[in-house]
Amino acid sequence: MPATPCIRMRRALRAAALGGMLLLAGLPVARGADGFSGDRDVQRFIDQMVSRHRFERKQLSRLFHDAHERPDVITAISRPAEAKPWYQYRDIFLTGTRIAGGVQFWRSHADVLDRAAREYGVDPAVIVAILGVETHYGSRTGSIPVLDSLSTLAFRYPRRADFFRSELEQFLLLTREERLNPLAVEGSYAGAMGLPQFIASSYRRYAVDFDGDNVRNLMDDVDDAVGSVANYLKEHGWRRGDPVAIAARVDGDGFHALLERGLKPNTPVSRMKDYGLKLQGPVPDSDEGALVELEDLDGKEYWVGLQNFYTITRYNHSALYAMAVYQLAEAIRSGYEQPRTVR
Repeated sequence: MPATPCIRMRRALRAAALGGMLLLAGLPVARGADGFSGDRDVQRFIDQMVSRHRFERKQLSRLFHDAHERPDVITAISRPAEAKPWYQYRDIFLTGTRIAGGVQFWRSHADVLDRAAREYGVDPAVIVAILGVETHYGSRTGSIPVLDSLSTLAFRYPRRADFFRSELEQFLLLTREERLNPLAVEGSYAGAMGLPQFIASSYRRYAVDFDGDNVRNLMDDVDDAVGSVANYLKEHGWRRGDPVAIAARVDGDGFHALLERGLKPNTPVSRMKDYGLKLQGPVPDSDEGALVELEDLDGKEYWVGLQNFYTITRYNHSALYAMAVYQLAEAIRSGYEQPRTVR
């Protein structure tokens, strides 16, 4: 019988762990020729890793020799989906296939989602929707070697070089701590990894061992992925039982002042009517929100993002992303709560 995707992933992880031990033992892992090792900025980075974290210089030199520059990574990061208008961005994620996949994922993993909701206070529908947006519930976790993508962005993308050099540092620390082969770990063009697409710094800080096997495995362990997403949202301010966003209507021009205040909740709901807003649902007057403007085919639509909406934007700093997660979560919840048909 052919190996399932999960079994193939576990075999790959075992091979990756073995590769990591070989690297730690000072043995080479062959991968290719031209890399980054001759670059002066890379040499300075190696110096810092040796002095700050006691990495072996020869080991790092071999790694960067075997890393590959990826022009496709520069192309991808220069054209993010979040640059699209809302009506195009929405259609990427709010599809029948992704909604049905979310319903099935929830039903298959209801126990661990319920436990995450109890322990972290996070809505299970939102956890499922984030995994759906990020990797289609684990089926699309990325195929670019993370060392390649982070090295390319750290040393060939000046616009955000400082950020990606920091993530490269975090990635090397992560692979040492988790005993992974840095050459074998794959992810997105921006270096995000596993079912929840955590970047290295988030993996180190927020990943949890949610199934008690003493391994924080976000690559193919659903329990760890669910618990880690819940932990991430809780640590970034998720409020148990609170709403995420409320549709709004605007009247006059006063609302423009609210748009200039950003995504962080900044205005009490009780004062929003002073700016010409009418909320389309009940929210306590003492709650604060932020006005969100989205571009639809027929014009603009407006929402008030509350604290939990802002928390979702800590996962991806985009109102489009948070709205896609919210609306996908609501569609999945609706499907999950419907009685199953008996065939």
